[in-house]
Amino acid sequence: MPSFHHGDVEIAYIDEGGGEPIVLVHGFASTAAVNWVHPGWVATLTRAGRRAIALDNRGHGASAKLYDPAAYHSAVMAEDVRALLDHLGIQRGDVMGYSMGARIAAFLALAHPERVQSLIFGGLGSRLVEGVGLPPAIADAMEAPTLADVQDSFGRTFRAFAEQTGSDLRALAACVRGSRQTLSRDEVATIRAPTLIAVGTKDFVAGSASELAALIPGARALDIPGRDHMLAVGDKVFKAGVLEFLAANA
Repeated sequence: MPSFHHGDVEIAYIDEGGGEPIVLVHGFASTAAVNWVHPGWVATLTRAGRRAIALDNRGHGASAKLYDPAAYHSAVMAEDVRALLDHLGIQRGDVMGYSMGARIAAFLALAHPERVQSLIFGGLGSRLVEGVGLPPAIADAMEAPTLADVQDSFGRTFRAFAEQTGSDLRALAACVRGSRQTLSRDEVATIRAPTLIAVGTKDFVAGSASELAALIPGARALDIPGRDHMLAVGDKVFKAGVLEFLAANA
């Protein structure tokens, strides 16, 4: 994977296809490959004539591993995305994030609205404005000696996923503790980019897509039938809805 430096932090990314750019921001404990390549997103977008760009977030994949929670504030991670746009010479593009990646995309849209053509939030609904991100039990799960030592069911799910993706568990624990920010209702009401919010109907992590859509002017909610937080990622209804949304907002 190619990479660049944002300050002292090395960020790896993929860049495939031509046409109008869309930047893909993956979720917690995932990678560009796991979130966007393996489920067919990059192929779907490039076949549709788009340039698909996806980074490994700091602490994940081939990007730098950091162990200070302060390095993972959502606003800091959003600046990594802005720096990637700068590195590639892209002034404005569509931005799609999943789960933690959607939170990062929201922070990017508020800090740099002129860089965001449209927004797609996958796997994140009303939890963007309610609660405080991933629960601390997930950080504890990352630091447990083994998966068998994790008693919390939610923590076990994410620990198992982190092991499956070959993640640096200590970096992920720092990420959980550092990225637990929400936005206020007043803040999300200032988002002016066309916005699609897609959440599985069995996703108990994300919160309500329709409740968040009601707070963002002109936003649209998309229900992904029968899918939970993990299985919604590559769903065909999700892909079809995104392609329709992008075409309508080109």
